[in-house]
Amino acid sequence: MTSEGWELNEIREIYELSFLDLVYRAATVHRQNHNPKEVQMSTLVSIKTGGCPEDCSYCPQAARYNTDIEKNKLMEVDEVVALAQKAKQQGSSRLCMGAAWREVKDNKDFDRVIEMVQSVNAQGMEVCCTLGMISYEQAQRLKDAGLYAYNHNVDTSKEYYENIISTRTFADREDTLKNVRKAKLTICSGGIIGMGETSHDRIGMIHFLANLNPPPESVPINALVPVPGTPLENQPRVSIWDLVRMVATARITMPRAAVRLSAGRTEMSTVEQSLCFLAGANSIFSGEKLLTTPNPHAASDEEMFKLLGLQSKPAFSHGPQPAP
Repeated sequence: MTSEGWELNEIREIYELSFLDLVYRAATVHRQNHNPKEVQMSTLVSIKTGGCPEDCSYCPQAARYNTDIEKNKLMEVDEVVALAQKAKQQGSSRLCMGAAWREVKDNKDFDRVIEMVQSVNAQGMEVCCTLGMISYEQAQRLKDAGLYAYNHNVDTSKEYYENIISTRTFADREDTLKNVRKAKLTICSGGIIGMGETSHDRIGMIHFLANLNPPPESVPINALVPVPGTPLENQPRVSIWDLVRMVATARITMPRAAVRLSAGRTEMSTVEQSLCFLAGANSIFSGEKLLTTPNPHAASDEEMFKLLGLQSKPAFSHGPQPAP
């Protein structure tokens, strides 16, 4: 790594290390920057489901695909607060609210989201939103309401992006991330593997994220969950070895970030998930669904935490902590 950031070849060398060397290096970096016993539990709520005009090939919420998700209008504020309280009782310290919008519009719906942010923030939880593309002014309004983080995944590399989405460009994603950072919000941005991309694309995605200045505070690593009715419905499950490689490479190149083991956990055993934690993952999503895709039940996560000696990380506790 130079003073100007990570070179693509440097990240490739890390990604292509022998598996045990890669995991050892990532685990070392993780322990230097985080308490390895702490994993943040987050809950993702779909506050407005379906009917999205975008054509993301992986997403069942796109209006143009024939999927069996139930479309819902924007939730009421009290519904979201009740879900936040339940999530907090189950150990979550972060609530992420997702709306199936292409972009935020300055209307009554956005006014309601602002109310949601204020109300969830009052619960003492980190509040994250993923609402599509936003302007600086909208990001600032969210910040003023108490928003802690804004999620806007880049999904894959710049080069492969157009193979997955045609209704917006990678540059559109960059613009929103710039607006979010300008408003002094923390950034949550990662991607999905298993969409037919090459290892070059995976390395390219990490290269882009790690060279943001500063890099994202939160990096979700998702394994594709193929949904019937979407263009990627027949994609095979991504290898656990590939997933661990992505987690480890993200951890080494973005040592201070929360690396979030996100979609795809229902297909993973406890042993497979433990490899991800060893390689530097320190956040998971709790709750029955991730927007519209299945997620492990809280009881199974509680059992896994007990087995592995993990504990829930409290809200707003960031930065390096010495290992016990």
